[in-house]
Amino acid sequence: MTGAGFDLSLSDERRYGVAIVANDKVIDWLLPFLESYRDTNAALPLYLIPYDDNISLTRRAADVYGATIVESEPAEIDRLSHELYPGIFNSHRRRLRKLQALALALDEVAYVDVDVILFRDLRTVFGRLESGEREFIVASPSFDYVYNENQKKHAFLDGALLFNDGFWVTSSRFLSLSDVLETIRADIDIFHEVRKRGQLFAQPLMNFVVHRRGLKTALLPHCVENASHENYYKAPGITFSNGKPLDPEGKEIYLAHWAGAITLPSHDVFAGAWKEFSRAARARVYKRGDSYSLFR
Repeated sequence: MTGAGFDLSLSDERRYGVAIVANDKVIDWLLPFLESYRDTNAALPLYLIPYDDNISLTRRAADVYGATIVESEPAEIDRLSHELYPGIFNSHRRRLRKLQALALALDEVAYVDVDVILFRDLRTVFGRLESGEREFIVASPSFDYVYNENQKKHAFLDGALLFNDGFWVTSSRFLSLSDVLETIRADIDIFHEVRKRGQLFAQPLMNFVVHRRGLKTALLPHCVENASHENYYKAPGITFSNGKPLDPEGKEIYLAHWAGAITLPSHDVFAGAWKEFSRAARARVYKRGDSYSLFR
């Protein structure tokens, strides 16, 4: 698509990039993601935000694929996570570290969960943001994992687009890390009143901030021609054309997301592609000839 706002020529001075969060615990997810990124989005800078200090293997993988490790300490984010979720294990609270994507020195940033593989060039998504029209772009809705019944008590949540926070695109013009901190701390009681419980930490927060600040949110299909909002790994009716997935309406699927999966892909419709990326990633790392393997 060559519509308004999409001209990522070499002369374009705008800074676009993609951010993920990972550590060694999710190395089996990280490697196929990185391979899919190389296959589809090598022209875009990739920033890897450490989930914690357990990143020795992660650093090696980032080096192989040319990803930039974000070295700055997320002190404000970690402080916020302790304020919001006292008594919760750090391993859960650190899910909020995806907010560090908002502090990167970029004009627009796309955040992507690590349990994802990419099928298409994300450059078509950048340059679509527009004040008052599209200030926060998401890939898919999420109706059941954001708010509880108290949502109905608050007018600013009436008709709000509830979204999966495993993929989003925005700009510091519309949402910065300081905006998130200020919004949550100003309305922390409302947030706790409406947020859905049950191992949900970042997703209710991202939705709440976007909705409380009144950002104009748009689904990917409303921004990019022939794009699908489908990305769930259990989605029915998926077909492939030239190795790229299409939804039942023939629209182009940009990513597959194993949201909520507790085991690695095995038999779902996207599992074959995931396994191919995983095998290619292992072969690429082995080619480096190091005596120490990433895979033990």
